[in-house]
Amino acid sequence: MKTKLVIFGITGDLSRRKLLPGLLEILKTGEFDDLSIVGVSRRDVDVAELLSSRSELVNRTTIFKMDLAEARDYMRLKESLALGEDEQALMYLSVPPGASADIVDFLGQAGLNTSNVKILFEKPFGFDLASAQEMIERTAQYFSEDQLYRIDHYMAKNVAQEIIQLRRNAENHHHSWSADSIQSISVIATETIGVEGRGEFYEQTGALRDLIQGHLMQLLSLMIMDNPADFPLDDLPSHRLEALNHLQLGDPLKTVRAQYHGYQEEVGNSGSLTETLAQVRLSSDLPRWQGVNLILTTGKKLAEKKTYITVKYKDGTEDIFEEKSPSGERLPDAYERVLVEAIQGNKAIFTTSPEVLRAWEIVAPIQEAWAMTNTPLNSYSPTLQIL
Repeated sequence: MKTKLVIFGITGDLSRRKLLPGLLEILKTGEFDDLSIVGVSRRDVDVAELLSSRSELVNRTTIFKMDLAEARDYMRLKESLALGEDEQALMYLSVPPGASADIVDFLGQAGLNTSNVKILFEKPFGFDLASAQEMIERTAQYFSEDQLYRIDHYMAKNVAQEIIQLRRNAENHHHSWSADSIQSISVIATETIGVEGRGEFYEQTGALRDLIQGHLMQLLSLMIMDNPADFPLDDLPSHRLEALNHLQLGDPLKTVRAQYHGYQEEVGNSGSLTETLAQVRLSSDLPRWQGVNLILTTGKKLAEKKTYITVKYKDGTEDIFEEKSPSGERLPDAYERVLVEAIQGNKAIFTTSPEVLRAWEIVAPIQEAWAMTNTPLNSYSPTLQIL
């Protein structure tokens, strides 16, 4: 099927750093010759200049200038795309979170919501349970769940793919993971950088919302899901949801939060209570996981950049699953995998509406407790090592 990838925000940072490089790698495979790119922008854009370092994309790319707040422009977009029966459109919303719901409304009102139209959302999927519920209800007015592709790029990382493959293999000893042998499971994502000019966004988000509620919760669900042998990949979201449904609500007393030295000066907000490091301890009410510590940890400006999962066994041994590529082998970037899966209509690595809502439910008690305290956060040095 011919695919028209419509990128809202093609001149933005995400597009330049991730989407366009990912598209270039995808096209090198020769499997997507029917792919064309439509960049949506508020201003005139020189395609050759935009793609100066990726000239292979120039002949496939056109720019559609429009006002994202003008309904008539969405009608013009529909006319310009002129989708045929053998074509599909992927609407990639590489825009600020507040704009996504409005764009979806306009697309639906313009009739760009037929079954051959898919919407790709970047996180955050709301900022709390109420806002996530509102966003899901709005998008459901015009689009079915099958048309919605909520991107959690951690699910497209190699470490997630390794875990998925391992958990589907009934011959592997990990298939029978349980409290009988496991003491704890830790999901950890650390960064060496700070907020890097995204202070306004981060002040509204913090580490709990930014990584724990979404990315790390999804990785944890892969580790503790109950899976029959060789289950179809299409069933993966339902297995993840079942695991999330059995996680008990977060206990504020089982959390840690802190802020790196210099953060308040960096964002220009003296007295900020936004956490740049967070740790949450969870538990499952499933008998097979009762008593097992489930620990999610993330932080900025730490000693190393690393995403990994540690399984500690009661016999003193441990397994570590780490985001890395085999020596000398190039594996697809997460955004390459996201784009390929969306083009092909495979939804296994994308987050469903029920998963989004359940994850927000789990962290809601923590959000509420943290919002009610004015106690200054502990601070830490950028050289802190997470163990």
